[in-house]
Amino acid sequence: MAAIATGTLDPESAEWLRALSAADAEREGAYAHLHGRLLRIARAELSRRAATIAGPELDDLAHQAAADALVSIRRRLCDFRGESRFISWAYAFVVFEVSSKLGRHFWRAPRATLDDEAWDQLPDRFGLDPASESEWRELVAELHRGVDQILSARQRLVFVAIVLNGVPLDALVHELGSSRNAIYKTLYDARRKLRARLVATGHLEAA
Repeated sequence: MAAIATGTLDPESAEWLRALSAADAEREGAYAHLHGRLLRIARAELSRRAATIAGPELDDLAHQAAADALVSIRRRLCDFRGESRFISWAYAFVVFEVSSKLGRHFWRAPRATLDDEAWDQLPDRFGLDPASESEWRELVAELHRGVDQILSARQRLVFVAIVLNGVPLDALVHELGSSRNAIYKTLYDARRKLRARLVATGHLEAA
């Protein structure tokens, strides 16, 4: 049984806890229903985060994420404290599993390594106009100098991986043993430094 009085919960959460703590047949039916909900969320998250994964490959990852999330929920049902709706609490498990599996999936057949620096691909990645090549080559050169000179080692690694090499966020989180928020913050700080540098050197408008 969950270690919380169902009377303190919203009706939907209370019903989930009651069903998941019921006798065998009803309990397994509730877990099967929950698995279906988790699977839909896993498919939606995978589609949103990984446009290059589709078809059977996406479906396989979604089933893995939903199954592993369900195992975690079974094990930690007694940890639910009612601080959010039960289904929101459960969805957090499958979102975590999606992130973890996407991270591992990328490095099985990586398109780049953390040591690569694909500066020659930057114009295409940013959609820079070939007709203005002389202008953006100077900007890219200054950006390259900024990356080398003003970023910390961590900021440089994150910027090069995500912006130059197109490493997915979840893959970088997995490789560095970090979190999405920490990587976002590092990338934000790197971009802020580089923008200030480009403004100071006259390559970008201050606005």
